[in-house]
Amino acid sequence: MFVIALTYLKPAAEIDALLGAHREYLREQYANGTFLLSGRMVPRTGGIILAMADSRADIEAVFELDPFKQAGVASYAITEFVSTMAAEALSQFQHQG
Repeated sequence: MFVIALTYLKPAAEIDALLGAHREYLREQYANGTFLLSGRMVPRTGGIILAMADSRADIEAVFELDPFKQAGVASYAITEFVSTMAAEALSQFQHQG
């Protein structure tokens, strides 16, 4: 499992211009099961995404498709972790082993 923190590198107007394309990208990643949860930071300096992938290389490849990455308006900090406890609603994502 991965936590990805996006940090905006450009003014809000440049982010907003790409927001529609970025949201379509998010919808595609939700549809294929890669993304589990996402949202903007408060204050609005970036966003957080919780994702599933087989490897760090796989998740890095997913973010190469993000319009924010392609336009250079955001940087990405990727943290891999193994979930050892989970709320019942999220138990399907708990590491088994």
